[in-house]
Parts: sequence; C-alpha cells; structure tokens
Amino acid sequence: MEDLPKDKKIILFDGVCNLCDKSVQVIIKNDKKDNFRFVPLQSELGENIISHINIDRSKTDSIIFYEPGYAYYYKSKAVFRIAIYLGGFYSIISLFRFFPTFLTDFVYDYIAKNRYKWYGKKEQCMIPTKETLNKFL
Repeated sequence: MEDLPKDKKIILFDGVCNLCDKSVQVIIKNDKKDNFRFVPLQSELGENIISHINIDRSKTDSIIFYEPGYAYYYKSKAVFRIAIYLGGFYSIISLFRFFPTFLTDFVYDYIAKNRYKWYGKKEQCMIPTKETLNKFL
C-alpha cells in the first residue's frame, strides 16, 4: 500500500448507497483543507486496503476511515474522526464520541441496516465529476 498518499485520510464508503454518496458529496464540499480521499469499498483498491489493514468485512459494510501509517476506524468512530477533521459545524458531531461506543455503534448500525430502504441503492458505484475526480483514488 505504498502508493497510497501518506498525507491524506482515506474514506472507504459503500459506493452503491445513496446515503453514503450524499455523505461523500457533503464531505468533499466541506473539506476546505483537502484532507480526504475516497475509495468505494466495492473497488479493487477498496478490497486491497481492507485486506492490508486486516479488517473483518463482517464488522462493517458502509464506512472505514483510514489514516495510512497511523490507524483505522469504522462505524461511529469513523464518523467522529471525519467530523473532527471537517471542523466547523461538523465538529459538533464529534462530541458524541464521549458516549459509550456500544451506544453510538448501535445508532450507527440501525441507520446502516436501513440505509437502502430509506435512501435507496444504485446499480453501480458513483462516477466522480471532472471537478471531484482528484478526490478519488
């Protein structure tokens, strides 16, 4: 995984989920410091990263936050880390990280379990626009 940018945080996301797609668009729009790069979980690179950091795929199917050479987070902890890096209004979300993980992951799992029913699902991963292409690995 030497070809991954060391100075960027990588967000692996469910590329066919409409909620995840909308979340990625919000992050891109508010990533004023250009911290993030995105990889669909369903892509070859996504699978390679998951294998490299040795995540059991049964533990998460919607988001992984990876800081190359440092750490990775999934479920609610991933959301909190992203909120911290986004700053501003979004940093308020990170205050919930002080709640017990079993509670925040329960809420996260409930939303993740129902995301296709509530927000829908695409037939294929999103295709970045010319303006956002550099944000995807």
